[in-house]
Amino acid sequence: MIFISVGTHKQQFNRLLKEIDDLIIKKIIKDKVFAQIGYSNYVPKKYDYKKFLGIEEFDENINKCTIFITHAGEGNIGTALQYEKKMVIIPRRKKFDEHTNDHQLELADAIKKQKQGIVIEDVCEIEKALKRIAGLNIKKTKHAKGIINLIEKEMVSKK
Repeated sequence: MIFISVGTHKQQFNRLLKEIDDLIIKKIIKDKVFAQIGYSNYVPKKYDYKKFLGIEEFDENINKCTIFITHAGEGNIGTALQYEKKMVIIPRRKKFDEHTNDHQLELADAIKKQKQGIVIEDVCEIEKALKRIAGLNIKKTKHAKGIINLIEKEMVSKK
């Protein structure tokens, strides 16, 4: 099962949700898909979704998924690392009215450099990312500490 979460930020992330529908229609994605779509106004046509999930329901979905597709939110990434889930990360971007700034690029870059997920910026790259994800080996981390360590490692490497 593929679990998608766009987080709870009060802006849409329609480009991701539309691309998943297109990949299902083209039969590139054949797995069952479930998404948490937040404030997006695009309504998925080929997969189940809910706008928001409680913590238990979120944990249940991330625990049973084989692939997690997510925005570059700290909470989602931290939880995925805790559960050792293979992730495709697409940062929300200001230029698409998905966020107020581009701060998600920094966390996404740290994850990419630590090889803890596949990071893409263009949703058209999801198909390639899904083909590459099998070779990814995730190192389990504790939620908050794991994110802090990843960012600290990135900051040290930039000095």
